[in-house]
Amino acid sequence: MQPKLTLVGAGPGNGELITLKGIRALRQADVVLYDDLANDSLLDFAPESALTMYVGKRAGRVSLSQDEINTLIVRLAQEHGHVVRLKGGDPYVFGRGFEEYDYARQYGIQCEVVPGVSSCIAVPASQGIPVTSRGVSESFWVITGTTRHGELSDDLRLAVQSKATVVVLMGLSKLAEICAMYCEAGRGHLPMAVVQNGTRADEQSVLGQVWNIPQLVAAQGVGAPAVLIIGDVVSLHPSYLAECMRNFSMAC
Repeated sequence: MQPKLTLVGAGPGNGELITLKGIRALRQADVVLYDDLANDSLLDFAPESALTMYVGKRAGRVSLSQDEINTLIVRLAQEHGHVVRLKGGDPYVFGRGFEEYDYARQYGIQCEVVPGVSSCIAVPASQGIPVTSRGVSESFWVITGTTRHGELSDDLRLAVQSKATVVVLMGLSKLAEICAMYCEAGRGHLPMAVVQNGTRADEQSVLGQVWNIPQLVAAQGVGAPAVLIIGDVVSLHPSYLAECMRNFSMAC
């Protein structure tokens, strides 16, 4: 028995957005460790004999620590063989994938990474929002909403000054602070979208501008997990103008 770890990106939420290589890894798994953002339907690709275990991590919920997950991966690989770590999005985009890879490698475990479709590009695209568009935005930032110390990233302060599209992951709890930063910089007029459960059947989205998006999100009951998209590209959403007009009429 050869201990092995395969980090598999499960994609942004819709089960059909995993890669063929990811499915192949699941079919060869002895153990599958999955998290909150991985679609449960993907477990059907694993053999019936495979051990499946939930190790989800979500802010505000009791869960295994990262150190405990690292230790569990090594133990299960040594006891069972091939461990597939199924992670939402891409394992190396705010997924702590490298921490798990590096830890397992220190124990002589063979490791492989199967990249996944990240929500930072897939969720905007599924809404009809391009993160770049000629003449509108030439680049984009991808930033975590909360650092390991629970603070806003310093990079966000730089992004606020940029003309580029800004995509914030895991940032809904900091929505008011993020919007306040833009408003203080005189950029409260920028188009903004908040998308919960992007690409899933229960997807919800809110369109507006930075200055009013916190109120719109609260009014529509949108929660985590959500992707925040800020920039002129949001105005390319097919319903953007209609939503802005509706929000304006409601405010009046």
